[in-house]
Amino acid sequence: MRIISIIVPVYNEEENISLLYDKLAGVRQEIREKYELEVIFVNDGSTDSGQDVISSLADSDERVKFVELSRNFGKEVALTAGINSCRGAACIMIDGDLQHPAELIPEFIRKWEDGAETVIGIREDNHSGATIKRAGSSLFYKIINRIASVNIIPGATDFRLLDRIVIDEFNKFTERNRISRGLMDWLGFKREYIHFKVRERGRGEPGYSFFKLLRLAMNSFVSLSLFPLKIAGYLGLLITSVSGIMGLFIFIENFILKDPMKLSFSGPAMLAVFIMFLVGIILSCLGLMALYIASIHAEVVNRPLYVVRKRKDVEENKR
Repeated sequence: MRIISIIVPVYNEEENISLLYDKLAGVRQEIREKYELEVIFVNDGSTDSGQDVISSLADSDERVKFVELSRNFGKEVALTAGINSCRGAACIMIDGDLQHPAELIPEFIRKWEDGAETVIGIREDNHSGATIKRAGSSLFYKIINRIASVNIIPGATDFRLLDRIVIDEFNKFTERNRISRGLMDWLGFKREYIHFKVRERGRGEPGYSFFKLLRLAMNSFVSLSLFPLKIAGYLGLLITSVSGIMGLFIFIENFILKDPMKLSFSGPAMLAVFIMFLVGIILSCLGLMALYIASIHAEVVNRPLYVVRKRKDVEENKR
């Protein structure tokens, strides 16, 4: 019987763990004729008694596994730890706060059975939550999709299924400051989507503060796009072009045509244009350096040059 791994990152979710386990038990009954369900809780350095609850579940149910991290490394690392540890033919990631509807898991599996290698849960806007947070999320997706090397679907969540081939490729990534869903989107593969409405949090307080979300957004910009690195170069080219044109105009107007338009450019004005031109040259040089830094960044990140879905080698053809 094939195994489906459920990966649950938790941070101070003591009151929600048992509730989520009960929901997953219902899913297990629904798919038991075809699949065995493995549940992996990843305790991301919780300070409550959540680990005791997880350990108790693991003692009573051999299909419950857990990974306890030594401290709080963040959700992205916790997800990675769960994906690294799973042994299923596919894995499904779900939040431990009950906001992701567990009853949709069989639908994820059906789409996977129909050929999808990645099934992504898309959050529908139910106009709940803080207005500032929703506006920030909308702005983030607009910016990242303009500057990133991959397209990230607005509303895409970590509630998703990965086929074993995607899991194996994801496990090759060595980046530290990562956004997991961005790396999964970078991998490609055949995708399907499931839209859902986010539910109210079960119990407890959210673990993601505004500053954690801001840091995640900054990590996304840096890891998925080299545009921030090149901003100085683009700005330098703009300043150099504008100041160069202005300087040429002043030179021709004042010193060749002898100021026929009576503009009377003063010495400080001409000095300001010259300084602006030099600033543009400096920024352009920084942009040139940024190109070399970008090459170093690409080598250090060490992503694969390409990703293979299927292969029939030349040696097989010869046989």
